[in-house]
Formats: sequence, structure tokens, C-alpha cells
Amino acid sequence: MTARHEPPAADPRATAIGATTVLNWALLATLTQLAGPVPPFLLTALAFAIAFVCFAVWLGVRGQSPIAPLRQPPRVWALGVGGLFGYHALYFVAQQNAPPANAGLISYLWPLLIVIFVALLPGERLRTNHVVGGLLGFAGAALLVGGDVSAAGSVLGYAAAFACAFLWSGYSVLSRANRAVPTAAVGGFCLVTALLAALCHGLLEPSRWPQGLGWLGVVGLGLGPVGSAFFTWDVGVKHGNLRLLGLLAYFTPLLSTVVLILAGYAAPTPWLALAAGLITLGMLVGSGWLGRRRIA
Repeated sequence: MTARHEPPAADPRATAIGATTVLNWALLATLTQLAGPVPPFLLTALAFAIAFVCFAVWLGVRGQSPIAPLRQPPRVWALGVGGLFGYHALYFVAQQNAPPANAGLISYLWPLLIVIFVALLPGERLRTNHVVGGLLGFAGAALLVGGDVSAAGSVLGYAAAFACAFLWSGYSVLSRANRAVPTAAVGGFCLVTALLAALCHGLLEPSRWPQGLGWLGVVGLGLGPVGSAFFTWDVGVKHGNLRLLGLLAYFTPLLSTVVLILAGYAAPTPWLALAAGLITLGMLVGSGWLGRRRIA
């Protein structure tokens, strides 16, 4: 009889580090708005370049080589760069072509999709609560879209927001299968992402640099949601409790929307509150948190 393979136990410290990412990502939409109407690829290039420089300085202070972690197989590079570059290019497109709170909440369906994708892995199964949670989450997203799809550019914005959700959930689940890859490799992914984004900007976009306080938004993105957040998330999804991190991440859209409202980029309308409630409820149901008789 073949012994059953048991996955490594989750590291509580790694889970705690990953959990800090939720607070970091809550600032993503607001900092994107603060950066102003900077073309998406240029914004991606600037933010990830700042993230890489900060990471290189951090490695230098620790006396570690920035080169050794970059020696990874092509599939690892494809996953890392595809996840970071693809998600953020799409996210910035969504934020600039749809109402920011709407785009943010739709893109934050990714935690629910993580639960669904994990349930479809070998040895797992898709339960009723996963299906119900998915329907509730997408109902909230549909409520956010409403009749605004006829507005100029909003079809592109909403499509990009949905693509964000699927891309980041897939990246997070697949990263779990590459737990042996050191987190320091994320620095290299940031550098290549910045270079690719700069190339796309030069080929596809007119130059429109940040102005005034817009630079504060760009630097904030590079230090936080587009910088340190990826390193803490990488530690969490590879070595922590992925399902618990998914549950904690479910509250990101609400925190993000609250920050948008406080910053004056979104209004606290009843429809927005209802949509946020539906998405959050769907995420909680999909995770199995509601109705759980005991904590596993």
C-alpha cells in the first residue's frame, strides 16, 4: 500500500507575514488614483523599478548577493513575470477605464477564485459552498457593473478587472507548487516586469509623466502594494496557510473601498455597500468560514 503524501505543515510565522499583505494591498487603488492619469505601462515600469531598487538595497545591507536567487528555471520566470507584469498592467488599465471602487472590487474576486482553484486540485473536490460563494461573489460584481458598461471605455476597464482576478488567483495557487523557489527571486521578477513595461510603454503609449503629488503615489506604489507586498505574499503562499490567507484576503476589497472613500475617490452609495456585502459574503461562504462548527 502506497503511503499517502502529506504536504508540509504551514508555518505560523509565514502565515503572519503573508497576512500583512492585506493591509498593504488596501492602499493599491487609492495610490493608483493619486498617481494620476499616468499611462498604465509607464506606471507599471516606474513602480516595479522602485520596488527592485529597494529590494537590491535591502539585499546589499544584509550582505547577500542579488544574482544568486535569479538562477531559476524558465518556467519559474514565466510564472513570476507573467503574474506580476500581467496582473498590474491589467489592474492599472481597469483603474483608469472604470470607476475605481468598481474596478477594485471586481479585481478582488481573486481570493474567492483561489478557494475554487484549490478545491479543483488533485485530492480536493468542489463543494456546494464553493459554488454558492462563487455565485454570490459574481452577483456582487455584476451589480457593480450595472448599466455603466455603456460609458466610454468602461467595457475595457471591466474586462481588465475580471482578467486581474483570474490571473492573480492562478499565480498564487501555482506559486504554492514552487515553494522551493526563494522569495529573493521576486526581486528579479520585479526588474524584468519593469523592463517589459517600459518597452511596452515606448511602443504603445504616449508619455505622460506623473505631476506633483502624483510622484508620491508612484513612490508609494513601489514601496508598498507593488513592492514589499509581493515579498510578504510570496512567503505566505509558499510556506503559510494558503486557505487562511485567502480568508483574510477576502476583506481586502472592503478595506480598499473604505480607503477610497476616505481619500475622496469614491462615494459611500447604497449600491456600492450592497455589492461589497455580496462579494464579501460570497468569499466567506466559499471559504467555508460561515457555518463552520469548529475551527480546524
